[in-house]
Amino acid sequence: MKNIVPLLIIALFIGEFCYGQDTYTYSQPKELGDGLKTNNLKSQNIDSTLIYKFFNQIKHKENKIHSVLLIKNDQLIIEEYFKGHSANEPHDLRSATKSIRSILMGIAIDKGFIENIDDPISKYLKSPKANKNLDERKDKITIKHLLTMSSGLDCNDWDKNSKGQEDKIYRKKDWLQYAIDLPMVNEPGTKSNYCSIGTVIVAEIISQSSGLTIDKFAEKHLFSPLGITNVNWGHTSDKKVIPSAKRLYMTSRDMAKIGQMILNTGKWNGKQIISEKWVIESTTMKTKISGNDYAYLWWNIPFKLNEKLTASKTASGNGGQYIIIIPEIDMVAIFTGGAYNSQDAQLAFPIMNDIFIPTFISEK
Repeated sequence: MKNIVPLLIIALFIGEFCYGQDTYTYSQPKELGDGLKTNNLKSQNIDSTLIYKFFNQIKHKENKIHSVLLIKNDQLIIEEYFKGHSANEPHDLRSATKSIRSILMGIAIDKGFIENIDDPISKYLKSPKANKNLDERKDKITIKHLLTMSSGLDCNDWDKNSKGQEDKIYRKKDWLQYAIDLPMVNEPGTKSNYCSIGTVIVAEIISQSSGLTIDKFAEKHLFSPLGITNVNWGHTSDKKVIPSAKRLYMTSRDMAKIGQMILNTGKWNGKQIISEKWVIESTTMKTKISGNDYAYLWWNIPFKLNEKLTASKTASGNGGQYIIIIPEIDMVAIFTGGAYNSQDAQLAFPIMNDIFIPTFISEK
């Protein structure tokens, strides 16, 4: 999530969605036996005017939103798809996959495959080993440094001059070896830069410590307990990609399950899938990236509730893929889209700030 536009500025963009004829027809989300509870919007005892106007306009104005789902009080009450997309279609999550890697790291700790995130990565990453740019500071890189994107390696996806910028890595034959061989530019833990390959190393550490490829690990310990079956891992690169470097393709409803589990501090339908301790720790702000609050591969994006700001727990992916969790009002919102490398991908934020949140909270 690069250069997040301040809400007060981007909110102006949403204005055009708040006017027009109310031709939108609401339908209650269907019960599919997938573990998601559904209910009618009318059950919330709210003024739904903003919601109706918004969805009416989104059908007629140019945008690249593919789906919008909203869970309130543990019930899916809004589920809309656009431009031919549907409930049973897995969507490319892009970097929202990073937040799910964070969940998988927590499970790996819960299961005893990994002892402590303060351990050096060399304790678990048996291969590859660095053979270029040898530096004693590399021995100090911990799992936590990867989770906070503060490894100190020359890796910054938002800097075209960085040797570890993701597009440069995609052109290499061995992504992991190239990443481990990157030069150091900072002491580990001192500065956070957005570094995608670091999260690939996170996945590889889980894989090597558990003996399972990341897709198999996720299937066994996360997806199966959540009843998630329509999921796959892939990449847009035309090169052969190792499992740890692939990203998730998941349905919007299954994204909603992930969000609801995090909202419920690791529980899904009464069963503890991941420890409450990890959920709290991993989604609480630890550092800043380009001025934005960041936890362990989760963003803490602020939203306005009445006259104060509250920090969400947000998974974000290029193009408009979001899992937005606001515990204070018991809300989970899911967005998917196709606004790749565009400011339009941030439309989810004004929708939340100007449509959904005002609808469900009372002004004081």
